[in-house]
Amino acid sequence: MSEWPSVGVVIPTRNRPELLRQALAAVRAQDYPGQLRVVVAFDQTEPDLLLATTEGVPVMVISNWRAPGLAGTRNSGILALDTELVAFCDDDDEWAPDKLRTQVPALTASTAEFATCAIAVSFQGKVTPRLAGMASVGVAELARSRMAMLHSSTFLMRRSALVESDRIGLVAEDAPGSQNEDWDLLLRAARRHPIVHVDEPLVRVLWGRSSHYAYEYQTKISSLRWMMERHPEIRGCPPGAARVYGQLACWSAATGNRAEAWKWTREAVRANWREPRTAIAVAAMTGAVKVENVLSTLHRYGRGI
Repeated sequence: MSEWPSVGVVIPTRNRPELLRQALAAVRAQDYPGQLRVVVAFDQTEPDLLLATTEGVPVMVISNWRAPGLAGTRNSGILALDTELVAFCDDDDEWAPDKLRTQVPALTASTAEFATCAIAVSFQGKVTPRLAGMASVGVAELARSRMAMLHSSTFLMRRSALVESDRIGLVAEDAPGSQNEDWDLLLRAARRHPIVHVDEPLVRVLWGRSSHYAYEYQTKISSLRWMMERHPEIRGCPPGAARVYGQLACWSAATGNRAEAWKWTREAVRANWREPRTAIAVAAMTGAVKVENVLSTLHRYGRGI
């Protein structure tokens, strides 16, 4: 490229100092020829001002001044930047050194406003690549599946499209528990233009107990229902609707709410009788398995419920 656009990286964080330092070091070690800067945004915790620096890749440290939670923290970071492009990196993930050098040309060569890449899932020492098998992702693909490889730590976006409400807009701060706000952002972006996807695992994503939300089942339920209300494309796609209903059944079973679990299991079967999550939900309701144990097994293979 003759001219590399400036990139601002938003790292939201809360109470994970060691993981944060690893994530920050990987971002600052990018082999990127253009201007690069980082905003570390602290949510509901005292900011570590010692992370701020003007040497090498500059780092700004701020406190989340918008709605508490991940969505508001990301928005605080976006609004603190003035770069052409904005990227997200969670504080428990790590970028490959060539992440931006590979991804930026793919985005700027198109008229798209949003780009992603594949991931490598790290769980209990095992690393599993998750590829999409495609170079472009539209609404139909995202309605059928959340596509876990399009992780928020892979997001690269044109900042102007985020700060203008009549385009993509900022991260949705009304998402329950700031969950599924990334899926919502993907769908909103894909409605405007197919998402450019680099199908290389350029981000290592840490799964397991490090997540703030891994086992918050009631929040998972609320956020999925929020998504179904917000995006009729999901309800209109039988396999996609069945997938969400199956998840709702599993999370309801995990909370011990058998009535809700049975209700969502029936909805999943009606939408798509092949939906595999219904079997997990039924097994959990009968006591044959625990949802936590199923999750741990799936995580070993880079999968989730």
